[in-house]
Amino acid sequence: MADFSIPDRPKIRDFSVHRQENEMQRGVGRPQRRRRLGQVMRLAVCVVLLSAAGCATNLPPESTGSAPTATAPAGPSALKTIDPAALQATVDATVKELLIPGAVVVLRTPQGDFTTVSGTTLLGAESPPSADTYFRIASNTKTMTAAVIVLMAQEGKLQFTDPISRYVPDVPNGENITIAQLLTMRSGLYDYTSAPELSAALDTDPTKVWTPQEVLAIAFRHPPNFPPGTEYAYCNTNYALLGLVAEKIDGKPLAAIFQDRLFAPQGLQQIKLPPSDSNSIPDPYSHGYMYGGSAFALMDIPYPPDMQAAARAGTLQPTDYTNQNPSYASAAGGAVATADDLATWIRALVEGRVFNADYQRQWLDSLQPEDPTTPNGQQYGYGITQQRFAPNASMYYHGGELPGFNSFIGYDPANKVTLVIWTNLTVSLDGEHTANALLLKVLDQVYPGIPPAPPAAPTPTTR
Repeated sequence: MADFSIPDRPKIRDFSVHRQENEMQRGVGRPQRRRRLGQVMRLAVCVVLLSAAGCATNLPPESTGSAPTATAPAGPSALKTIDPAALQATVDATVKELLIPGAVVVLRTPQGDFTTVSGTTLLGAESPPSADTYFRIASNTKTMTAAVIVLMAQEGKLQFTDPISRYVPDVPNGENITIAQLLTMRSGLYDYTSAPELSAALDTDPTKVWTPQEVLAIAFRHPPNFPPGTEYAYCNTNYALLGLVAEKIDGKPLAAIFQDRLFAPQGLQQIKLPPSDSNSIPDPYSHGYMYGGSAFALMDIPYPPDMQAAARAGTLQPTDYTNQNPSYASAAGGAVATADDLATWIRALVEGRVFNADYQRQWLDSLQPEDPTTPNGQQYGYGITQQRFAPNASMYYHGGELPGFNSFIGYDPANKVTLVIWTNLTVSLDGEHTANALLLKVLDQVYPGIPPAPPAAPTPTTR
């Protein structure tokens, strides 16, 4: 959960693929992994559509003067002709190489919709996944938590400049941390998923029901990382707090808020935030796997050589994390969904179907460079990451990662490309986020000029 997201984040720490880029990101702070995701995205797209050399740092800044529109591609060469057989072969080869039990890729382009699946949802059985298979989406949940906060601002129920102390008591330095800083990962608060005690507790009692107050107590026992607003650091604590803000304002559980404000209006029937006491996933679902304990996902601990050797030899099997209670992630990464509905969601969010025009612009304008030394590089805003591929193509995306699953959701409005990738293995034995590993290879099937994947950077032994 570090990223409860993935793109390098966007991890469970990132419950995404987003890990603290400072600390750095990946799991719960799997900062390095998160960084790797960003690195993958930058390397993958900096050449797209460019006839001359030049990477993201040489590209003109993206205009955010109006909401993104699904404009036609700049020319016939903006996208490759999608070859379904080649895409299938690419996914199959990557699944085999990284020992991923199963994977799904949903790609929607002006050429058509392409769904590619590989492997199984259950080890030892022939149970292929599909675009309608449920899985834990981890940090991709942040796109939804942020969206309800923006909608509440749109309705005048809160302001982005409000201090968190107005809604949640006893937050360290809470009178100086704004809603906007929580949304954009600039609060400076400690990320609870980076705490060794959380991983230990999850392994001791996987079915434990966690409250937001319990995970926040873990975070608040650690000193802040920096003064509010001075740096970027991916942090699940921020979104645990935002979930409490939403519940205080609407006076009902976050699951009902998501349903009433997001899922029902968008016609999404296959995205849910389960009750905190539920360990199950709706049918049909995929099991989720990972080698070793929760710390390998949440704390970015590399696999030792003997463990890698045993797994490759088949004498060590991955642990089934399907029924680990995800309540510790909640607003930061607790939702379940299908690839089909996630593809619909990310496009609706980016194309302006969730907010009015004014707040869509504010949502876009919230994007800030994660690394100030690369102002045209990867940016994070109100629950969304953006990376420019080329002058006429960029993708808005998030990632998710927690024990058992890894995923990516993204939309390129200029070329009308929607991409959702999920796997049921959190990280590969060499420390690669599995959805990110697939991402670069899938992008090469869609855009011309994608460079080959670089060697993986060593995973740090400490956060």
